[in-house]
Amino acid sequence: MSVTAFDPAELAARLIRRPSVTPKDEGALDIVTATLEGLGFACHRLVCADGGEPVHNLYARHGTGSPNLCFAGHTDVVPAGAREAWSFDPFAGVVRDGELCGRGAVDMKGAIAAFIAAAHRYLDRHKAEFTGSISLLITGDEEGPAVDGTKKVLEWLAERGEILDACVVGEPTSAVALGDMIKIGRRGSLTGRLTAHGVQGHTAYPHLADNAAHRLVAILHALTTTELDEGSEHFPPSTLQVATIDIGNPASNVIPASAQAVFNIRFNERWTGETLKAWLAERLDALGGRYTLDVTVSGEAFLVPPGAIGERLAEAVRRVTGKTPEFSTTGGTSDARFIRAYCPVAEFGLVGQRAHQVDDLAALTEIYQTFLGLYFDPP
Repeated sequence: MSVTAFDPAELAARLIRRPSVTPKDEGALDIVTATLEGLGFACHRLVCADGGEPVHNLYARHGTGSPNLCFAGHTDVVPAGAREAWSFDPFAGVVRDGELCGRGAVDMKGAIAAFIAAAHRYLDRHKAEFTGSISLLITGDEEGPAVDGTKKVLEWLAERGEILDACVVGEPTSAVALGDMIKIGRRGSLTGRLTAHGVQGHTAYPHLADNAAHRLVAILHALTTTELDEGSEHFPPSTLQVATIDIGNPASNVIPASAQAVFNIRFNERWTGETLKAWLAERLDALGGRYTLDVTVSGEAFLVPPGAIGERLAEAVRRVTGKTPEFSTTGGTSDARFIRAYCPVAEFGLVGQRAHQVDDLAALTEIYQTFLGLYFDPP
């Protein structure tokens, strides 16, 4: 496969045509594996099923030396939803008015195709002197529970004694224009499932009951009107948002015995999941009354200070686009929350808020290729 023959848009379109809604693979990783094997990568497929349905993962590596630069991504996508909401087939992978259309084009089959093309071009031009390693960690479980994906592959690599020296995650970090943002950290995420308990009764005799709905409203008011923090140098203030309230009471004259709510806290590095649990318990206990609270922490806040990987990504962006990207920690969680425990990591990819321009895909490929040169052959 020649450098000029490799078209990232064509590879991305082939991936889009595989309806790989989490946790289904539908042959998406077969395409990635075959492509990488054709480029000389040693490929390892891992199927994990601790969370239920089998999840397909891939780790591929070119070279055996160090440093080992890894690209992490995912081929799974969220469901397409109602067909009538789309003006095109979400899994057709067609180019329309200069845009590659389809579910997963931006998040993140396009970035996977761009990095593979960039790696191919870099290796083709430096194969004689290249002594490091380029690897890819591609999962089918990023959009889902993230139990059987990147985390499992990282554990497998550690058991093998295989080291990642740095990692780029291909999430769509660009906000308005390609290259305007690089993510160097993420907020943590805590979900609380709260039940306020009372005593059922008749609305005509409230003195004989204990209204769980009133207790829940008081708790939520206390939580939502309390400032968690003022933010930090790299993070905005932590926030608590109520996602749902459910009392399940169809009668207008019955005082409910229980009332439920679900809330989510996106928190910065001033907190951990454990300190937030303690804060919640202290606040709720002070309000009195009976309650139960189940807490799930899907990711801790983390920050990778701008260093070799972030600065070289930024320099690659400047050389290709002329932009100076912002280092940011905004947005939701990503698999970088697992990778950061193993090596420095930064996230960079396409524009997440609009359709996927084919020109952007070509530019992203050039940015990744330039970054590879800066990483392995620094000036």
